Amino acid sequence: MKKYDRIIFIFAFLIILMLTAVNVIFSGAQKNSAHREYRVEINRLADEIERGNEPDISQCSYVVAVVAATETDVTDVADDGNEYSSQNNDKPEYVSALFYNSNYDYVIKNINGKLYRFDYIINDEADLNGRIKINIIMIIVSIVMLAILLYIRKQIIKPFYVLSEIPAELARGNLTVPIKENRSKFFGRFTWGLDMLREKLEDDKRKELSLRKEKQTLLLSISHDVKTPLSAIKLYSSALSKGIYSDEDKKKEAAYGISEKVDEIEKYVTDLTESASDDFLNLEVKKGDFYLSKLMDEIKDYYKDRLSLNKSDFVIEKYNDCIISGDFDRSVEVLQNIFENAIKYGDGKKISVSFGDEEDCRLVTVKNSGCGLPESELVHVFDSFWRGSNSDGRDGSGLGLYICKKLMHMMEGDIYARVDNGDMMVTVVFKRG
Repeated sequence: MKKYDRIIFIFAFLIILMLTAVNVIFSGAQKNSAHREYRVEINRLADEIERGNEPDISQCSYVVAVVAATETDVTDVADDGNEYSSQNNDKPEYVSALFYNSNYDYVIKNINGKLYRFDYIINDEADLNGRIKINIIMIIVSIVMLAILLYIRKQIIKPFYVLSEIPAELARGNLTVPIKENRSKFFGRFTWGLDMLREKLEDDKRKELSLRKEKQTLLLSISHDVKTPLSAIKLYSSALSKGIYSDEDKKKEAAYGISEKVDEIEKYVTDLTESASDDFLNLEVKKGDFYLSKLMDEIKDYYKDRLSLNKSDFVIEKYNDCIISGDFDRSVEVLQNIFENAIKYGDGKKISVSFGDEEDCRLVTVKNSGCGLPESELVHVFDSFWRGSNSDGRDGSGLGLYICKKLMHMMEGDIYARVDNGDMMVTVVFKRG
């Protein structure tokens, strides 16, 4: 803010400096122009007199009179070419003072042995009016520019300065204070989005704490439940190792008891694994309808420039638009995860999108060239935390396609993958609306 205010101050100072400089330059230019023009008129009239013609001042803008000296006005006349001016206060002694009696500025010339006085006037009022007009125009332009700068300060710089503190607060975990509504049309949607992000982070934090509590409770419960079969297994194994059971039936009964308790422990472990698998992502979808074209436009806008920079061919084949049932944002997320895998694990030559129909579903297939995944590993690509043999040296968590599958099932759709002639093809099945 302070830097921008300094810019406004410098701009105002430069405007004042420019106005001053323009007026000085304009004033000097007007004077020089007028001086040249009235001198031209006087010289033209003097040439006419020298040729023996009567001077015609009807076309003159500056010269208002030409007065010839009488014999009573002079006692002597100097050589031709002498010139006297009221500006220089030239008054030869041999010229009568009456000859200088004029209400105007004048120039006296000696023409053919006779003195002539050329009275002239410079129209300062016209010059002043022109200067005033220029100043008014410059002032109006300056005021408009200052108004624009102040408008930018109020509507853009100041709101952005306030908003610039919000990401840092969110990063520090300050999620409880709501973001003030900004009426600026430039940041209204941005503020609304930040507030949604704050609420989402706050909700995720609350869910995370609740999930931790549930997990802790579950672990404590399972650990307590596991102790009982473990104690029984310990007793059975101790009795068998010490030879307490001499009867074969007793031994078989102890072995059966150990197996039963192991199955019980295995059941607890399975329940714990399923619980962890189901809850750690906490995915949600909002059912709705949207056009396929809207989804593809979103993907095209996001990846067109990026793939162009990577020098990858990006082709979206022609398709018939239709209404799709599901969550628009989650559908974008599914396709983005597929595209990220295509960029990461493909050879970067080409990524294409094709379309198909199957009963009441619309199929969207993303194909990338240069698949390095063996077909034998396709059955695992949608497993959580699984990464293929072609992932060496590449960052990732092994959750991208797993999340896609979970989301598509929640939207009553499906997703599957196949390898065809060295190309990886992932097909998303959307249910029509």
